[in-house]
Amino acid sequence: MNAEEIWLNACKILKEDMNNVSYETWIKSALKPYAVIDNSFLLECVNTLMRDFGVDRYLNKIQNAVATAAGRALNVEILNRDELLTRKTELEAKQADVNPCLLNPKYTFDTFVVGAGNRFAHAVSLAVAEVPAKAYNPLFIYGGVGLGKTHLMHAIGHYAHELYPEMKILYITSEDFTNQLIQAMQNNTNQQFRDRFRTVDLLMVDDIQFIAGKHSTEEEFFHTFNHLREAGKQIVMTSDRPPKEISKLEERLCSRFEGGLLADIQRPDFETRLAILRKKSEYDHLLIGDDILSLIAEKVDTNVRELEGSLTRLTAYSSLTRRQIDMQLAREALRELFNHSESRRVTTDSIQDAVATYYGITTEDLKSPRRNHEVTVPLQIAMYLTREMMALSLTKIGDAFGGRHYTTVMSSIDKVEESIKQSPSLASLLDDVRRLIKDGK
Repeated sequence: MNAEEIWLNACKILKEDMNNVSYETWIKSALKPYAVIDNSFLLECVNTLMRDFGVDRYLNKIQNAVATAAGRALNVEILNRDELLTRKTELEAKQADVNPCLLNPKYTFDTFVVGAGNRFAHAVSLAVAEVPAKAYNPLFIYGGVGLGKTHLMHAIGHYAHELYPEMKILYITSEDFTNQLIQAMQNNTNQQFRDRFRTVDLLMVDDIQFIAGKHSTEEEFFHTFNHLREAGKQIVMTSDRPPKEISKLEERLCSRFEGGLLADIQRPDFETRLAILRKKSEYDHLLIGDDILSLIAEKVDTNVRELEGSLTRLTAYSSLTRRQIDMQLAREALRELFNHSESRRVTTDSIQDAVATYYGITTEDLKSPRRNHEVTVPLQIAMYLTREMMALSLTKIGDAFGGRHYTTVMSSIDKVEESIKQSPSLASLLDDVRRLIKDGK
């Protein structure tokens, strides 16, 4: 209900509860509905004197009538015209920090499928939403692309807002944080920028790894982080890797990120993939047999995003061909996807084999602890592609290449990334090696 509808019903209650003169003088003639914003109900009083000398006496009655009419508790505020404009702006600004457009309504704890690979991350996320800044602060969730990090972050925001409506919550990507900082610097509005981020109760930053190497952004976020921690406010971050593996991240930020709780998310196993498909089908009201869902869960073993994308493709194909979804249609619609998944699986061995073949060396050369100038570039390429194609941690990549330290792996990946920027021919070379890996030749 809007403000007018709530007030109309509230007035009916008040009229029954008050004598006619009082109702006509202090309610009907003095007050007008203005707006409902979040949990606040704003009423406009014709003048401040009437409010101070009469209307305020009936505030409790008004509060109860409005709550009954709205079906929920609302904080009634009686203000004059000038005060209303200011208050409305304040409430809308606060509400914008938990804007439904920014928090995806589909990303809640109810729609999150818990499995072996994400159970810990889910449990600590739920705990943070229930008691922010009390146990795990900061909370740092990391894992590969499409595994549910953003889903959990949005779920934290939704549930915290449900439990603590007055809590000021802000969700932002690290890219938007950087862009807003640049804009503030250009417009000389640095203080407004700081006020926006340092007055929240819960700050959630998605893909924090992208601030690495951006000095001004790192500096600003460092001070924002410290300010919020000292003020007892909750911070949640996501990344595609743990803090110590974020290349070029300032040491002081790395230590602070690791000072909280790190929770990783692994690829879903078959049972979890099947549960995700069932949940998605139920949510979208799709009638798809369990045999078909099992087939998709078996073939698509990468991440949640690709699982859900396969369902979207299947339903689109069914709609366009005007055919019911059965096993034959599923195989037709997802043929390319299934063929790709049935091709040679990428492993560290297949990457090492392809790189060794391309450069005319042996896989033992890549694993050897000896420093060999001829193997330096192939080793860097192999480590880079292992990170890109398998999303392994730097430590695991180091183990696969003769037990090298994770800092060596990080340095190798950085060098390849820098070389790609300088040399287009390297990008072409990498494409050739990728084809070798995928073709198994």
